[in-house]
Amino acid sequence: QVRLMESGGGSVHAGGSLTLSCEASATTYSIYCMGWFRQTPGKEREGVAVISQIGVSTGYADSVKGRFTISRDNAKKTLYLQMDSLKPEDTAMYYCAAAIRGYCLSLSSDGYNYWGQGTQVTVSS
Repeated sequence: QVRLMESGGGSVHAGGSLTLSCEASATTYSIYCMGWFRQTPGKEREGVAVISQIGVSTGYADSVKGRFTISRDNAKKTLYLQMDSLKPEDTAMYYCAAAIRGYCLSLSSDGYNYWGQGTQVTVSS
C-alpha cells in the first residue's frame, strides 16, 4: 500500500508561482510512475503532468507546457510540481498519484491506484 500527502497549495495572483509537494510512504517508491492531476467542480479530472520512475522522462498537458515542471526526489520519496505563470484557469484541487505500469508518460489516470488527499490551488485575476 502507498500513502501520499500533498502540500503547498494556496492562493496566488495571476502570474505568480507555487510549488506543490507530495510525500510518499512506500517501500519501493522508485518503481512507481507518479503524476499530478487536478479537478474542478463540474469538470472531469485532468492529467497535468507525469514522470517516469527515476525522473528522466516527463509529460505535460498542453495547457501547462512551458509553465509547470514536474520532478521527483526518490531519496526523499517526494514528488514536486513547480507552477509558474499561473492563470485563473489553473484553479483546481491538485492530487498526486502513483501507478505501477509499463508506460509512465500517458496523462490518463488509468492504473493510478494510489491518491493523495489533494491540495487546493486558487489563482485570482
